[in-house]
Amino acid sequence: MKNAYRIFRYILLQRKFSGLTSPFRVLPDFIVIGVGRAATTTLHHNLSKNPCLFSASYDEIGFFDENFNLGLNWYRSLFPTKFTRNKTIKNLKNFLSYEVTPSYIRKPWVAERIKKILPSIKLICILRNPVDRTYSHYNMGRYEGNIRNTFEDVIENDLNQLKKLSNSYEKGSDDYFQNVVENSYLARGFYAEQLKIWYKIFNKKQIHITTTENLAKNPQETFSNIFKFLEIPDYKINNLENKRQGNYSPMNNQTRIKLASFFKPYNDELYELVGQKFNWDEEL
Repeated sequence: MKNAYRIFRYILLQRKFSGLTSPFRVLPDFIVIGVGRAATTTLHHNLSKNPCLFSASYDEIGFFDENFNLGLNWYRSLFPTKFTRNKTIKNLKNFLSYEVTPSYIRKPWVAERIKKILPSIKLICILRNPVDRTYSHYNMGRYEGNIRNTFEDVIENDLNQLKKLSNSYEKGSDDYFQNVVENSYLARGFYAEQLKIWYKIFNKKQIHITTTENLAKNPQETFSNIFKFLEIPDYKINNLENKRQGNYSPMNNQTRIKLASFFKPYNDELYELVGQKFNWDEEL
């Protein structure tokens, strides 16, 4: 609700004045494109501690998706002014602006729009063990009152739906992502399918992959690698703040093993695609 209110407020106010301010504002130098339920909020909050980095007015703007019709002037109006950029460069030698919209990764049309408008953009994607991501997604739905069934029932239903729908759409197509991935707890964890779209459109060197697990275990190393990717000096992130941490009971162990087995071939495909392993299959 809070994010919806922010968008409504900006549509009413900033859209009216965006044409006046947009010539004096910058566009993002990098975008965090995903994934949802993988600590993107924590990543965003701690990135903003670096005095060289300036985020958009709020997260999950969704400009390159559902808000694309609002126009580039509206999008630009959400970013810092060129005066702020010049002042920061003068004082700190570096300045980068960015936005965070975790749903971008699973929408091919978004990648195409970003490439057209921001061809040199850098992209960051934080991934999470799909077993844990799925359970977090489920518990968010329960918290919001959208789900009453058990996790096991939801997963069983999801598996049945995937079997029915997967053969109805061409994998990698917009229809596949809109009708299968978007509506599935499990398919959102098929990361290789999603990243392949971005690797086709962007140079791999423009995309940095990290994980929720590494952020939790080695926070400074995670941020140091991000800063290196962004080509700015390293910066010490003191007291990593974990935002939106779920507070729910542990997953049933048998369910966890079943899901780990289900995701293994999808994880193997991901490891081959990105050239690194994340050790998500240790339960097996």
